[in-house]
Amino acid sequence: MLKDTLNSISPLDGRYHSKVCELEKYFSEFALIKNRFLVEIKWLIFISKNKNLPFVKPFSKKNEKILEDLINNFSIKDAQAIKKIESKTNHDVKGVELFICQKLNQLKLKEYNEMVHFCCTSEDINNLAYSLMLKGYLDNEFKDINKLLLKDLKKKSKKWAKISMLSHTHGQTASPTTLGKEIANFHERIKFHINILNKFIPSGKFNGAVGNYNAHILVNEKANWQGISKKFVTSLGLSWSKYSTQIEQKDVMVTIMSVVENLNNVLLDLSKDAWLYISKGYLKQLVVAGEVGSSTMPHKVNPIDYENAEGNLVLSNSMLIAMKEKLQISRLQRDLSDSTTLRNLGSGFAYSFLAYKSLLKGLSKIEPNKKLINQDLNDSWEVLAEAVQTLMRKNGIKNSYDVIKKLSRGKAFDKKIYLDIISNLELCEEDKAKLSKLSPLEYVGLAEQLAKEI
Repeated sequence: MLKDTLNSISPLDGRYHSKVCELEKYFSEFALIKNRFLVEIKWLIFISKNKNLPFVKPFSKKNEKILEDLINNFSIKDAQAIKKIESKTNHDVKGVELFICQKLNQLKLKEYNEMVHFCCTSEDINNLAYSLMLKGYLDNEFKDINKLLLKDLKKKSKKWAKISMLSHTHGQTASPTTLGKEIANFHERIKFHINILNKFIPSGKFNGAVGNYNAHILVNEKANWQGISKKFVTSLGLSWSKYSTQIEQKDVMVTIMSVVENLNNVLLDLSKDAWLYISKGYLKQLVVAGEVGSSTMPHKVNPIDYENAEGNLVLSNSMLIAMKEKLQISRLQRDLSDSTTLRNLGSGFAYSFLAYKSLLKGLSKIEPNKKLINQDLNDSWEVLAEAVQTLMRKNGIKNSYDVIKKLSRGKAFDKKIYLDIISNLELCEEDKAKLSKLSPLEYVGLAEQLAKEI
């Protein structure tokens, strides 16, 4: 009987299980065992086709298909059988090897038993398994959910491109922007990091006990073992690591983690900004029937999706940072600290995936409060001080900045005061007319155009 999620220690497997369960096929213990099994079987088939290893008899097409089917049909029951073997061997990869030998015996292919795990160290299998797990996530769920985020932000950016809005720098009113342009900023930042990620393919090594093909050369010193290793690793869809100790150096993996961390920081920024715009009343949240915002204040509609996203992004980044700082460091040719660290790979990415879902949900429930946005603009004529002093400079008026600073800094500044200032300035008629017609609503530069160009 499966354990009730209420008994789970991690919220990923408990409270949030339904929201991240699609990641189980990439990051669970079952996924790790299955990928180890895949690598071992693929290597066995691969060496059976290599002419440099005449002592490995080629599989018939029928038997090769049977072996491939073992991978495709790998089940929880198979993984449990491997775990049972592991309980005796106290070695996880050895458990996979012995399980495969059992399968070969059942298939009357016992003569291949000694070729299982041939010229391999456990890390040859493990590093490829973890890279396959990471690649599977990046190529599928990660890619899909970020496409949805970008699509939603792009739609909102264009839809809200004309909605003029006060900016706030240092928490103070600043030159106006548009709501669409501010969303466009996040769209482009997310796209930047996704484009960087697309340049990297998780890597793998396959070169024996300490990375030198020691045993391989004894088998056949004339064989191009580097070429064989590269061909096998790339056949799995991974990039090949030429140099390593016993372990793959993880530089590509931690670079991917770093980029995801940076992406998460952008989304953390988005979460906080959305929260602040909701707090200011610039964004309204749609009311969902049946939801409760407070146990004592019935009126509340809390921005919980952005708060959940923020918390889970922080958790994700803390784990990604810890893992990347550990994985690049290993004593001499190998210690096991990287192995125990990698078992948390899924948690690091799952917390961010959970946050992405919260963000999507939050974005689906907001709309602009145009009335309040316009009211704040109409009450903030001081933001045109920049426009005034800039055209004063153009007209050669001395100490332009200081003149306007004296008239505007920290003072009430409405339309009447603004127009009085304009009327007393020695500006050319064209610029005076331009400023006289200007309002905070219209002083947005290229914001609308930029929002539409993403």
